[in-house]
Amino acid sequence: MEIVGLAQNAKYSDVKKEIPPQFFRPSRQDERAGFITFYARVSTDPDQFLSNVPKAIARLDANLPVENLRTLPNQIRENVFLDRFISVLSTAFASLATLLAAIGLYGVLAYTVTQRTREIGLRMALGAAPARVRRMVMRQVGLMTIIGGAIGLGAAVGLGQLAQSLLFQLKGSDPMVLTAAGAALTLVSLVAGFIPAHRASQVDPMTALRYE
Repeated sequence: MEIVGLAQNAKYSDVKKEIPPQFFRPSRQDERAGFITFYARVSTDPDQFLSNVPKAIARLDANLPVENLRTLPNQIRENVFLDRFISVLSTAFASLATLLAAIGLYGVLAYTVTQRTREIGLRMALGAAPARVRRMVMRQVGLMTIIGGAIGLGAAVGLGQLAQSLLFQLKGSDPMVLTAAGAALTLVSLVAGFIPAHRASQVDPMTALRYE
């Protein structure tokens, strides 16, 4: 067999696998070829070009079948469909987890404020301003956010390294993503904690002192 040329390395069959060693034979010299795949580089809109391919082939030979016409980006998307599906599911579950975390944080803080109603009323009866009461509750929110955020970011980095080995072209520890996620969760925590904090600052001291 005579080698007449070399081709540049390229993904073959599966974009996630390593580039395998391959050799190609001229189609007219390969008697076992059952089908042939052609790639065309075009300067116009690929979708419009695809509609003209069957017409051009029919003019050459009306009996030649033309199947699986698609652009290279579409072929890549089909190849990584499962990865994209897992990514969409992960995003949906992450959004749901964020919502549940916000609801849970709000419930915990609302319960805590209710349990400390007499204490808050006593503080306000002794001259504590509503703003100081809000800061007291928000300080508790901040402490919970810092502890939970540190644990969550550490777990995210560990799980990201695991996901990096399973999904195509996924970085397991992107600083921008981690920073954005941390900022978003902090904002959610502060918003969820502000409602109980504001409610605590509006407690009537006399009513709170009689609260059981």
